[in-house]
Amino acid sequence: MQVIINGTIHSLSQPVTLTTLIEQLALKPERVAIELNGLIQPRAQWSEVVLQDGDRLEIVHFVGGG
Repeated sequence: MQVIINGTIHSLSQPVTLTTLIEQLALKPERVAIELNGLIQPRAQWSEVVLQDGDRLEIVHFVGGG
């Protein structure tokens, strides 16, 4: 199955949740926001949202600084 993340096609061997995807991408969940097919996904629901073939995701990283 394939999903598009930030404009790049990624192949997944099986459907995964948003939580699992963030873990697989080695991202810190507290530092990202996810838009799935044009809708912002609340962090509290990531473990319930299962990706489907052809889904489009935008993952935004928050960067701290001073």
